[in-house]
Amino acid sequence: MTEIETTEVVVVGAGPTGLMLAYELALAGVETLVLEKLSRRVEQVKGGGIQPRTAELLESRGLLEPLLRRAAPREPAGGHFAALPVPLDCTPWETRHPFPIAIPQGEVEKVFEERATAAGARVLREAEVSEVEPDDDGVAVRARGHRVRARYLVACDGGHSTVRKLLGLPFPGRPGTHQAVLAGVRLSSVSSLVPREIGHMSTLLRRAGGHWAMLVPQGGDRYGLTFGRADTAPTEDPGTVSRQEITTALQAFYGDETVLDAVENASRFSDATRQLDHYRAGRVLFAGDAAHIHPPLGGQGINLGIQDAFNLGWKLAATLQGRAPDGLLDSYHAERHPAAARVLHHTSAQRVLADPNPDEDVRALRDIFTDLLRLPDTNRHLAGLMSGLSLRYPLPGGHPLTGQRVPDADLVTDAGPTRLSALSRAGHALLLDLAGAVPAGLPLLARVDLVRATCTADPGAAVLLIRPDGYVCWAADASAPVDGGVLRAAIAAHLSTAGPAT
Repeated sequence: MTEIETTEVVVVGAGPTGLMLAYELALAGVETLVLEKLSRRVEQVKGGGIQPRTAELLESRGLLEPLLRRAAPREPAGGHFAALPVPLDCTPWETRHPFPIAIPQGEVEKVFEERATAAGARVLREAEVSEVEPDDDGVAVRARGHRVRARYLVACDGGHSTVRKLLGLPFPGRPGTHQAVLAGVRLSSVSSLVPREIGHMSTLLRRAGGHWAMLVPQGGDRYGLTFGRADTAPTEDPGTVSRQEITTALQAFYGDETVLDAVENASRFSDATRQLDHYRAGRVLFAGDAAHIHPPLGGQGINLGIQDAFNLGWKLAATLQGRAPDGLLDSYHAERHPAAARVLHHTSAQRVLADPNPDEDVRALRDIFTDLLRLPDTNRHLAGLMSGLSLRYPLPGGHPLTGQRVPDADLVTDAGPTRLSALSRAGHALLLDLAGAVPAGLPLLARVDLVRATCTADPGAAVLLIRPDGYVCWAADASAPVDGGVLRAAIAAHLSTAGPAT
């Protein structure tokens, strides 16, 4: 009989979401096992657009710099909404990363896996899950010769989630209406129509006769090729993508001088829109594409998944370690389900505007929407939406900053100049005292760091209690006295009920 292995958390799926979650859990000291059905990482070109808010979060864990070294060359151009020809301007949102970053998904996974395993997580490949049996105390998992018992399981196994299907959970929403191809290719020669570097989406997209295509440079002779047409409906068995199919699309849009050398990977995708009703089913939780799928406009999928992981990781760790306030783990669904619903909503709108074969009404709508995007207030709103910078969680508390992200401010502490992002490497919460208002000798609870600093910019508050995922859960102004009892109560309500950190 196969021996039963035990662990605290099983993460199913070694994509960006699963590996990011594994790192967050391992960073908090949680024993984590990642089960991946594939024998090796697929060097995919998909899902490689890191949006500004995700870049901020990654920088807070020291993960952005190694990713930037692997990024594809890119013009400093803003993001897009429905591929309309007006760049989105993120500078009003006070971010150090106002432009999307182009990084192939395989490179993202490499960095995340290296950090996760270095922190203590384990990744087991060729371990396709075949049984999931949750009970009141944990989850039993069978995966190709392995039997594992965990206290919790998190399904990060994609839009066709095996875990979701094994549990018989419905995935409500709208089926896809058209199908397209995404391929990683190498080109032996290129015409003048092939872009030399990544620019704004509107400059990369080509349309002709109801068809559309986009070539994205990945460095050297490597490109990401996406193509399709609006009237190609998804089928039950779409079949493999042939070399001839890719060659035909390349030459139709980029001329006979553009010659295919090799196809590294290719797959089909649709514009289906679906979302789980609940991200938690007892001891099983869902994140990333296993919880939500949508039309792939603006690179939203990988960003949603990584942000799911940041939100869930510290909450699940606190729950496992017996220091979570009541309802903390359930707040994962309460916060992230509306965040994804918002993305499903605006990608559905973009799907209409980006129709490659628009009728007269859609063309008129595109013209009007393009004019609206040139208005600063409209551009700011949609830039915040697409980048994730405007996301605000509905946390209790009367301060205007409650629930908002905190920009990466320059600070000066007793140890010298620093930045807010540099204080978050350990994944702890921060009690940031910017006015000397926190009483001396205040005993803090577990995994909460007190930092006394000054800030040249106006932070909007004298004291900020910042969650491990970078959102304010409590704040106080300089005009109001900061009482130690109130502070401890805020920490216990939002972050940790454990005793003082040692």
